[in-house]
Amino acid sequence: MSEPTRTSSSRGSSPPTNWAELLDEFRAEAETVRQGGGAAAIKRQHGKQRMTARERIAALLDPPRSPDSGNPDKAAAEGERFLETGLWAGYGMYGEWGGAPSAGVVCGIGPVSGRQCMIIANDATVKAGAFFPATAKKVLRAQRMALENRLPLIYLVDSAGVFLPLQDEIFPDEDDFGRIFRNNAVLSATGIPQLAAIMGNCVAGGGYLPVLCDQLLMTEGSGLYLAGPALVRSSIGQQVSHEELGGAAMHARISGTIDYREVDDAACLHRLRELVRVLPADPRSPLFVREESIPPARSPEELQDVFPVDPQQPYEVRDVLNCLLDEGSFQEYRAEYGETIVCGTARLGGISVGIVANQHHPVKTPEAGIQFGGVIYHQSADKAARFIMTCNQSWTPLLFLQDVYGFMVGRDSEQAGIIRSGAALVNAISNSRVPKLTLITGGSYGAGNYAMCGKAFDPRFLFAWPTAKYAVMGAKQAAATLLDISISAMKREGRTPDVDELEELKARTEAQYTDQTDIRYAAARGWVDAVIEPAETRAVLRHALSLAIRYAEDRPFQTGVLQV
Repeated sequence: MSEPTRTSSSRGSSPPTNWAELLDEFRAEAETVRQGGGAAAIKRQHGKQRMTARERIAALLDPPRSPDSGNPDKAAAEGERFLETGLWAGYGMYGEWGGAPSAGVVCGIGPVSGRQCMIIANDATVKAGAFFPATAKKVLRAQRMALENRLPLIYLVDSAGVFLPLQDEIFPDEDDFGRIFRNNAVLSATGIPQLAAIMGNCVAGGGYLPVLCDQLLMTEGSGLYLAGPALVRSSIGQQVSHEELGGAAMHARISGTIDYREVDDAACLHRLRELVRVLPADPRSPLFVREESIPPARSPEELQDVFPVDPQQPYEVRDVLNCLLDEGSFQEYRAEYGETIVCGTARLGGISVGIVANQHHPVKTPEAGIQFGGVIYHQSADKAARFIMTCNQSWTPLLFLQDVYGFMVGRDSEQAGIIRSGAALVNAISNSRVPKLTLITGGSYGAGNYAMCGKAFDPRFLFAWPTAKYAVMGAKQAAATLLDISISAMKREGRTPDVDELEELKARTEAQYTDQTDIRYAAARGWVDAVIEPAETRAVLRHALSLAIRYAEDRPFQTGVLQV
C-alpha cells in the first residue's frame, strides 16, 4: 500500500484556509491510515479466516450506550467511545519499505465487560504485523498509559516480530523492542492485569510478550515459537511442522504454555470478554473531586467559530474554555496579573481541574504596556507556577492549553528575571504529583512547549488539533536565522552571497520547516497521542480525565530549589 500524501505544503498547494477544508483533509487521510495495508492485504487476512486488528477491537469492546436524550452532554460519558492513541504513528515514514500505516499496530482505551482497558492489537495487514521503530515506541507509550492510569492491558498478538531491515533501530536500546517485555514484567509486579491472545503469528523474541502476561489464549492455526520451521531446519537440520513446533494444540497439551485454546477469532474474543468480566471493577481514587456533569455554556461545535485556522489571528482563550468547561464552574486565578496566561479552577464533565492556558490576543498592563498574546512574560510564568503549586496542594488535576510562541526575549525581559521565572514554572510542572493533560490548539514553539507541559514533562495524555504546530521556532524565523548564518559563513570564506542562492536556501528552509511543523509530522513520531477535532475535544477530555483520576501516587508535593 502506498503511503498517504504527507501534507498540503509538501504537495506544493496552498494550505487550507478554513476549518471545513482542513478537517476534510485530515479525515480523508485518517481514513486511508485506518485501512492499514489496504484492500488486498485485508482480503488476505480474511482468507485466513481471521479478522483485522480493527475488526477484533470492535468485537471485543462493549456496544455503545444510547445517549440520554434528556441531557445531551451525557452522550460523551466515559465508556461510550474507543480513545485511539497513535493513529498517525509512522505517518510519512519508512517510504523506502512501502510505509507502515499507524506503525502496524492499533492502540487505544475502551470498555470491555464494563472495565476500561488498554488494547494493543498488531495489524497483520501491514508487513505481517512486524515491528518498526515507531511500532515499539507506540506500544511502549500505550504500556506507560496503562501503568500510570492503572488500566488492564489486552494484547491481540498477530506479528512476525522485528522488521529485519531496520533491526538495528528496534532491537537493543532502552526505548526499543526489549523494553516492552521488561514492562510486561513490571506491570505484572504492580498488579495490573495483562491478558494476551495469540491470533496469528507470534515468533522469535516477540513470543515473550504473551508468555509474560497473566493469562494467555491462542487460536487454532496460530503459531508461537522462538524459531519457525525454516529457521529450525537451517540451524539444526530438524524437520518439523508448524503445528508440531508451535501450534495451539501442542502448547495446550504438551508444553502447557497457553491457558485457553480457541477455535477462531470470535471464540477467542468472547473468552477474553469473559475473563475481563471477573477482574475488579474500575478504581476511583478518593483524592479527586467529581460531581454531576453540566454542559458547557457554549457548544463544542462553536470552537470552530471562536478559534481561527490562521495562526496569526488573535482570539480570546476564555471563549475556547466556555466551549469545554462545565457552565459556571470556572474560577479565574489572578485574572488581572500575568494576563498572557489564563489560570483557574473549573469542572469538566463534573471533574475538578486546574486550567493553564495561553491567551492569544495582546493585553495591556499598567507597568509594561502592551504584552503580546501567545508569549510567556515573567509575570505570567510566576502566576502559572504559583497556580500549579496550589493545584498540587488541593489534588486538582491540571489541563494545559498550548498556543505559545515561547518566552519573551530582550533586555527588559532578561532584567526582569524571565529565565528565573521560567525555571520556577518548569520546576513546578516537573514535580507535580497530580495528573496532567495537555491540549495543543495552535503553536507549540521552543521552550514554550516545555513551560506548558509538552511531551517531555509526562502528561498522562497529550492531544492536538489539526491547527497545531510543533517546532523550535516558526518557519520564517528559522529561514531568516539560517540565512544570516549562511551569509556570515560565506563572507568568512571570502565569497559574495549570491542572491538567487540565498533565495533558494530561504525557500527550501521554509518549506522544510513548514512540513515539519505540521502536527502529523509530530504525531508520526509519537510526540502527541492523538490528533482530535475541536468539536470532539470536550468528550475526549472528559474520557481522558476520567481515566487519569483512577490513580495517583499519594505522596507529598515537593519542588526542590526555586530561584526566587
